Amino acid sequence: MIYIAILRGINVSGSKKLPMAAFRELLSKLGFEDVQTYIQSGNVVFRSAKKNQEELGDLIAKAIKKQYDYDVPVLVKTIDQWKTAIANNPFTETDISKQGITFLATTPEETTIEIDSKDDRFKIINSEIYLDCPGGFGRTKLTNNFFERKLKTQATTRNWKTIYKLLDLAESL
Repeated sequence: MIYIAILRGINVSGSKKLPMAAFRELLSKLGFEDVQTYIQSGNVVFRSAKKNQEELGDLIAKAIKKQYDYDVPVLVKTIDQWKTAIANNPFTETDISKQGITFLATTPEETTIEIDSKDDRFKIINSEIYLDCPGGFGRTKLTNNFFERKLKTQATTRNWKTIYKLLDLAESL
């Protein structure tokens, strides 16, 4: 199976440094094949015979903890799940460069959250939150921490350029 894994909070402002070359080597030692990373923010595609995505995420997180001594949330998706997330975007009428997807570790039971987010919009569909932030991501209240507090699950966000690039990498394996 081909998987896309996204990590939260590495190589941000000098904290939780994880060199991508070393990360690829670490994943290869775990038995993953065709490991490829994209940019420095914890995006990786790989092949694995293992089928349980949660176990794969835990395996990666534990290996990082052992090697680097810090905790990193890891979400693992199949190509089909990634394509479904792309297809479900409800904000196709606006500028995609001001949009992203917050990927959640679990599907939330509650999908209505009250927040005064000015012109920013979000919609929860399955285990993804679609963001439309016309003022940019640097100014929005719709952050990973906000959604984690409200929904009681782990979250990590990617912009559409990264989302499409990871799909391209996965489909080329």
